[in-house]
Amino acid sequence: MNFDSIKKVQDVDVKNKKVLVRVDYNVPLKDGKVDNNKRIVATEKTIKFLLENNCRVVLMAHLGRPKGKVVPEFSLAPVAAEVEKVFGVPVHFAKDCVGPEADKVVEAAKNGEIVLLENLRFHPEEEKNDAEFAKQLAKHGEIFVQEAFGTVHRAHASTSAIAQYLPGSIGFLVQKEVEFLGKALNNPARPFAAVIGGAKVSDKIMLLNNLLDKVNVLIIGGGMAYTFLKAKGMEVGKSLLDETKIEEAKQVMAKAQEKGVNMLMPVDFRISKEFSETAQAVVSDTIPADMEGMDIGPKTEKLFADELLKCKTIFWNGPMGVFEFPNFAQGSFSIANAMIEATKHGAISIIGGGDSVNVLKKGKIDQKAFSHVSTGGGASMEFVEGKELPGLVALAK
Repeated sequence: MNFDSIKKVQDVDVKNKKVLVRVDYNVPLKDGKVDNNKRIVATEKTIKFLLENNCRVVLMAHLGRPKGKVVPEFSLAPVAAEVEKVFGVPVHFAKDCVGPEADKVVEAAKNGEIVLLENLRFHPEEEKNDAEFAKQLAKHGEIFVQEAFGTVHRAHASTSAIAQYLPGSIGFLVQKEVEFLGKALNNPARPFAAVIGGAKVSDKIMLLNNLLDKVNVLIIGGGMAYTFLKAKGMEVGKSLLDETKIEEAKQVMAKAQEKGVNMLMPVDFRISKEFSETAQAVVSDTIPADMEGMDIGPKTEKLFADELLKCKTIFWNGPMGVFEFPNFAQGSFSIANAMIEATKHGAISIIGGGDSVNVLKKGKIDQKAFSHVSTGGGASMEFVEGKELPGLVALAK
């Protein structure tokens, strides 16, 4: 996809305009308050830019999965209070995102102020990419800015259909995502390594096949590694295994060999007889029939880290083990630490959203230690898989 055809917010005349911005404020709430405001803070550069240009900023977002019905616990009202705190200007909350109520609140707001519309997903038309619904949303602005990278892989009214009705551009957050992910894939500093973990092979086959055309090194860990190891003829005990994907795993390994990609897999493991938070880790090179692999072992940590330290671009998606359990988080932390070390030596390090970000939270690892931490789990995966993202395609037209 050609991103050069998409306008950037800084190249659009926004001065004194009413600007409709799609943001990803799908944040955790606790006791009626925002529990983590990172996603709000992530939009700071774009929103401050618009406020400095004396815009009336109208924000639209979703929260949770209310499935097209009004569900009070998914109201964005508590988010409005947090937005006011972050930006320090009046924030007006509209109790609906379309219709007379929304129109009235948007009209009453002044330039240099913010309006936050109620949850888009209270209307079934949002997820149906309904044109009429998008047209009603478009009434709230003269210009549209896409700042929700986490939703651009969805063909929804507020991400896709809306682009028919307003001149559109992308905000600074989306620009950063496109720049880092796009450059890593199309023009990486080499050697380029991808570290892919997580539970299911089925979720990652497309990703692996696309990466094999681009990387020099492919590291496999997490629950999905056991399907590959089984495909190589190793016994994996009670470890997570997808029998239906063994053939595909063999094909991926054959493609790696054919392309000259150095494909690394675990050589030792932290194993256990039970899958529980209190389970003790036993380090072993083999997995007995009555035990299961829960994390990579220390030899594997060293093998992976040594390889990553030779690389100039590193992309990581998916944990190396059951990081939610303290005794099986070490493998995932070791990847993060190796990437931080490589970054200090000039490598570009990219965390591809999703559970990899949760690993950083769990280990209290500073996200600023990496070149880029993606804000969109599903969107960054589809981007790396080479899929077209409807929210960006709509803006490129």
